Amino acid sequence: MAPSAWVHAGGPSEPPAPAEQPSLPETPPPVGFIHRGIAQEVYAVLVDLDADPDTLLAEVCLDRRLFDGGGTPVPYAALGRLIALGAERTGCRHLGLLIGQRTALTSLGLIGLLMRHSGTVGDALRALEEHTGMHSRGAVVGLGIVGGVAVLSYSPYEPGAEGAAHHTERALATVTNVLRALCGAEWAPLEVLLPRSAFCDTAPYRGFFRAPVRFDEEVAALVFPAELLEQRIAGADPAAHRDAEEQIRQLEADQPPTLTDEVRRYLRTEVTRNRCKAEKTARLKLLNRRTLSRRLRAEGTSFRQLANETQFRLAKQLLTGTSISLAQISAILHFSEPAAFTHAFRRWSGATPSAWRQANPSCDAEGQREDWQPEQLAPEPAV
Repeated sequence: MAPSAWVHAGGPSEPPAPAEQPSLPETPPPVGFIHRGIAQEVYAVLVDLDADPDTLLAEVCLDRRLFDGGGTPVPYAALGRLIALGAERTGCRHLGLLIGQRTALTSLGLIGLLMRHSGTVGDALRALEEHTGMHSRGAVVGLGIVGGVAVLSYSPYEPGAEGAAHHTERALATVTNVLRALCGAEWAPLEVLLPRSAFCDTAPYRGFFRAPVRFDEEVAALVFPAELLEQRIAGADPAAHRDAEEQIRQLEADQPPTLTDEVRRYLRTEVTRNRCKAEKTARLKLLNRRTLSRRLRAEGTSFRQLANETQFRLAKQLLTGTSISLAQISAILHFSEPAAFTHAFRRWSGATPSAWRQANPSCDAEGQREDWQPEQLAPEPAV
């Protein structure tokens, strides 16, 4: 089965090392932020590569104190700019991979504790899917099963985020480390999908994942046998699981996401699967269409604007980060024909898709119009 179809959808292992209790109180980061612990790994890798992290931090307007003690979250977009700039200055195209390799199960705090004490690998990954906002409110994790194959995807949705290619490979490397902690150090996926073009030296990816790596894909994902989801996690403690889950749910209840953020998360998972429709979104949120519109309007946006924003952001990522053809991108985004995609993209950006791609050749940038606001009128296709 082709990986594109997967997108739209072992023996006993060594006991995993005990997960440590989080050393600092945890709270979900605000929308568009990522926890400081992940940012610290970025700083450490830059030091290892003999870069000057403080100079790079100043260039992307990040405060050095965010990377020291305390639990202050870091802006997701600014961290993406830092990783992209670090990759450019060091010449290390796989910087995101190196960052993710440093992240262990214990680095995930309460989420890591919940996963460590889940009954099965599937339970652990579904917990990650449900509660990923505890560590990052700038991306969404999805778990799907198609024909005996499981696909775990990671998709940035924060509209101002840059360096998406690095963010996604960082996340896939982190999840690979987590699965090796739960399943044994020899675990490897069937395939790895990355939404960026291949470059000269892909050996670091093959060496770490120990699996075929497919570039120029529409989504970042790990592909593995679905039967792995039923594997029991050795040494899981149900009491520790209940305690971690209770703490997480209480923290999430104290700092719930906005409806805008929830809709962005949902649209990012649906944009390559189906046409994004307000009626379906409203049903999933247990709202009627008018209530959904009213609540989004109160937050300064609309469903149509968020849907356009989601399509535009993914279109930019695929245009600048991959060599996928314009016709394929049009189909991925469910436009009726390439001409409709070109018309919509021109309305969003002021340029045609081909002109945008030519002007933004780097896979480490997602465009230069950070002040862009989606059109209020819907382009084709209708949403």
